[in-house]
Amino acid sequence: MTNLYIDLLKKVLTNTIFEAEPDIDDEVHRFVPQFTEHYIKGQAITMQPMVRLDNLQHCVESVIEDKVPGDLIETGVWRGGACILMRAILLQNGVTDRTVWVADSFEGLPEPDAGRFPTEAQAFHGRVITKSYDRFAAGLDLVQANFKAFGMLDGQVKFLKGWFKDTLPGAPIERLAVIRLDGDYYESTMDPLNALYGKLSVGGYVIVDYYGEHLWTNCRQAIEDFRKSAGITDEMIRVDSKCWYWRRSR
Repeated sequence: MTNLYIDLLKKVLTNTIFEAEPDIDDEVHRFVPQFTEHYIKGQAITMQPMVRLDNLQHCVESVIEDKVPGDLIETGVWRGGACILMRAILLQNGVTDRTVWVADSFEGLPEPDAGRFPTEAQAFHGRVITKSYDRFAAGLDLVQANFKAFGMLDGQVKFLKGWFKDTLPGAPIERLAVIRLDGDYYESTMDPLNALYGKLSVGGYVIVDYYGEHLWTNCRQAIEDFRKSAGITDEMIRVDSKCWYWRRSR
């Protein structure tokens, strides 16, 4: 029953019970309208493709089974779907000593530094991000209402509202087992890594939503810069063409 429940939950969160999800590898002129209709205008609680939720489930269940200590966090949550899934997996496995941290501005994407990241700044002010995607803004009240609707708004869920550079360095997080990065841009990927990676347990996971994207973000460069500076050589593993992850070995 656990797998059936989680499988159904993922379909509800992605709005794929009766609809197919957009193909992230489709041509941009087809993908953007499909993405906008299915996610932004639709009932989905997450814009993650099913394969990424499968990966998240694998990582969370892995740290539970392997007894890797620490909490779970997503930095950049949109409507909260991936975090709802993490809380549900803890619930289904009877885990009461881990917290799901929900970190977001709850105001949409941060504005990139145009001098350092002109590609990101151009995309940030472009029609797709501003008009079609509304800069992925989803308020805290909406996200908390979504948690409540799924019966997941409880003491094992903590919200961190604000820009990552302000909220994460002083967040009362002792240890982490899963870090899911969905901040889109260079700085909003680097800031969580600088603040949180030192708290990641050996055996824990870092999932990067846009490591494979190059058209509008410098996310991959942030990951490569951080891994180089920290001496991280753990293998990057592909989830799909855009999302990759690694498991901390030391």
